[in-house]
Amino acid sequence: MAYKYNILMLNYEFPPIGGGAGQAHYRLLQQYASMTDLKVDVLTSGLNKLIVTERLSENITIYKVGIHKKNLHYWRKIEVLEWLFRAKGYYRRLVDDGDYDLVHAFFGFPTGWLCYRDGKLPYIISLRGSDVPGFNIRLGLDYKLLAGSFRRIWQSASAVIANSRGLQKLALSFMPELNIKVIPNGVDVERFSPSPDKKLSRPLQILTVSRLISRKRIDVLIEAVAKMQQGGLDVCLNIAGEGNLLGNLQKLSVDLSVASKVRFLSRVPNEQMPDIYRRNDIFVMSSAHEGMSNAMLEAMACGLPIVSSSCEGTEELIADNGVIVPQADPELFAQAIKKLADSPEVYLAMSRKASEQAKKFSWHNTAGQYYNLYGSIAKAAKER
Repeated sequence: MAYKYNILMLNYEFPPIGGGAGQAHYRLLQQYASMTDLKVDVLTSGLNKLIVTERLSENITIYKVGIHKKNLHYWRKIEVLEWLFRAKGYYRRLVDDGDYDLVHAFFGFPTGWLCYRDGKLPYIISLRGSDVPGFNIRLGLDYKLLAGSFRRIWQSASAVIANSRGLQKLALSFMPELNIKVIPNGVDVERFSPSPDKKLSRPLQILTVSRLISRKRIDVLIEAVAKMQQGGLDVCLNIAGEGNLLGNLQKLSVDLSVASKVRFLSRVPNEQMPDIYRRNDIFVMSSAHEGMSNAMLEAMACGLPIVSSSCEGTEELIADNGVIVPQADPELFAQAIKKLADSPEVYLAMSRKASEQAKKFSWHNTAGQYYNLYGSIAKAAKER
């Protein structure tokens, strides 16, 4: 079959490894599977020690480079370097043999580094969050050490794309001279839809879907549960996700005497997530930084009002469908949640607005925007 565009995609994380960026990549590929004039090869990571080849569809092939992963949702620096070392040779072979029009890299680093170093093909970078200086406190020193490399990688790209206006703003504070565009994440509103008899539960069920890492600040939510319990609000916090801070967070819930009110659901299979959202009343997020939260979009599509810290992506997603808490303060989270719990009419109005807002975002639209970008870059490359 003759394809109009032949694309190589890179992502150092891919389900079940990693978090939202891997899930977003997978959702995008599901859209590409129906585009008969588009051929896509994906180079990513896997858990097998060898390189494993999988077919997602007739036009999409996934190559997984096996790495020694200790925790599915937390990247140690040695693991990032291992993937980069193991992937670079395979990347070169794919480029030499693949007749690609361009490369689409999720994350400017480490994946964008392969595109920049090889230099044979035009490439797009999709900024996801941790690859933008200032996003992750844990990586402060790394950002300083790699700043020059980041600038060269971004500057040499044919396009640099952020997934929210907030992330775009953060990226522009690092390289204000670049023309960084925004293509947002999407959501499948057919799979993620509201319960027809939506109403507040007793006890109130609040949900967060998150890796259990420091940037997500789950401790703030557990402390907010303790505040609400002290104030007489019967509430249960449900936490879907895994991470290196699980033990610390479990201990915190015991120390604050709310262990019976905090449920650690571990990693929930994606096919079960629509039911998880529908069984909860409010979605909460306490992150220090986000690109654009896939989980928040899914929760909105299921009719959950949002109570979130102020971070990238929230300005596009939250209007009359939730509350943005100005500081990651347990008392402020507790007050915002209690206000919704005490106002059923306001809650139901926000629930309706949440599902309406989610319909503005779709993976079909996201895929279309990237498809058009591929076309313009491929055309410009042929004209040079």
